[in-house]
Amino acid sequence: MEIEVAIMPTPHRPSLAVRRALSRLGEDIHNARRRRGLPAEIVAERAFTSRPTLRRIEKGDHGVSMGAYAAVLQALGLLEGIGNLAAPAQDAVGMATAVEDLPQRVRLRRPKSVSPIRPKASGDT
Repeated sequence: MEIEVAIMPTPHRPSLAVRRALSRLGEDIHNARRRRGLPAEIVAERAFTSRPTLRRIEKGDHGVSMGAYAAVLQALGLLEGIGNLAAPAQDAVGMATAVEDLPQRVRLRRPKSVSPIRPKASGDT
């Protein structure tokens, strides 16, 4: 009798830069909540999440879904900023690449020649 063993995938460990960015975001969220004088319980309720999840977000936990981060940002009135993170105006590398790909010269294209329609002669059928 052969037993199959399911191999569990290894947890994703993001790079140090990603962990630092999430940690900074979590701290900013924590400070925004405190600046507004909102207790964690109220923000968690408004974000439809639990206090432990809010605590993890405020610590910058990479295991929390982006949706949960977005819900907390919305509860704090800060959701608009998340929609602009990858906007073209914020994408310096993408815009530079697009500019490099522009043609050196631009020419007007001539319209394709259309054969004129000749009226039928009386002998044509």
